[in-house]
Amino acid sequence: MSTVIEQPVEARLVAAAPRMASIPATLHYDRSDPFAVRMSFPAPATLEGVEVCWTFARELLTAGLDEPEGHGDVRVRPYGYDRTVLEFHAPEGTAVVHVRSGEIRRFLEATGELVPAGLEHLQLDLDHDLAELIRDAC
Repeated sequence: MSTVIEQPVEARLVAAAPRMASIPATLHYDRSDPFAVRMSFPAPATLEGVEVCWTFARELLTAGLDEPEGHGDVRVRPYGYDRTVLEFHAPEGTAVVHVRSGEIRRFLEATGELVPAGLEHLQLDLDHDLAELIRDAC
């Protein structure tokens, strides 16, 4: 079984124009970092012309499907019947995208099959990580 899940999603960029532009994005989950998900946007879809990747808690994405969540750089909230809004806050500005909630739910179901929620800690090798920290400190 693969230890990484990648799912392309269609994101709609909220802008001043009446029609929201559709941009490609990819949700990523890696068993080796079990508490986190990433959402990446390819270079052509960004103002800077470079790939942009945001990392945030899987729990934030899950909770944000049902009610507004987040107070930091990433915020998630439901919007209407089948949309979820993700806000990405950076010093350069804020990007707001809409994603179909069904796409996010499918992604989260796949991550839950790989690593069930609440059991993420079982994927961590704390002894190994501590040994690496001590080795690097010497």
